[in-house]
Amino acid sequence: MRIAIIDPGSGNLASVLRALEVAADERGIAATIRVTSHAPDLDVADRIVLPGQGAFAACRRGLDALPGMLAALERNVRDERKPFLGICVGMQLLCDRGLEHGTTPGLGWLPGDMAPMDPRAPDGAPLPLPQMGWNGLDFTPGTHPFLDGVRPGANVYFVHSYAWTGADPEDVIATADYGGPVVAVIGRGNIVATQFHVEKSGPVGLRLLANFLEWKP
Repeated sequence: MRIAIIDPGSGNLASVLRALEVAADERGIAATIRVTSHAPDLDVADRIVLPGQGAFAACRRGLDALPGMLAALERNVRDERKPFLGICVGMQLLCDRGLEHGTTPGLGWLPGDMAPMDPRAPDGAPLPLPQMGWNGLDFTPGTHPFLDGVRPGANVYFVHSYAWTGADPEDVIATADYGGPVVAVIGRGNIVATQFHVEKSGPVGLRLLANFLEWKP
């Protein structure tokens, strides 16, 4: 199995690479995993991962700056339907628009905007931003193979101040509660993506990555 991790210039790639290596080893999957900014590498990959951290606009600019990468993503993910995993800002880029410090177009693969959060406690007091730390996943078991073997309430690691709004409810695979429901996992067809840092989410994150490696959409 060949896995391409796209480098949009936003860091966190080494931990994603290492987590995928561990997940593949734990499942006995022979995998060649490569971090790349070279668009033709997607054409020979079996699975594609897009990480991201920091600002939406900066990650989009980084992706745009890679020659041929947007066309390669469209061809391999949308046309050839290779399994795709977006992580954190790599998930956010799948929406129509990012509303961070202005409006930045997303890839438009799934409907919705990435909008500023305004989380409130039950008494109306504002909750801290970014949401930083562990939070539980809310989902119905059996909803998606990506979540196989993970129990509702399992904790994963978030760092974000913007959240997906206006999603098609059928695309929302799991949520978390931070002053109200927040989209935590979203996807459709061969696409799945997490708002949380799956590579920093301990055994639960490794299980999710292993599920992605075995997933046959």
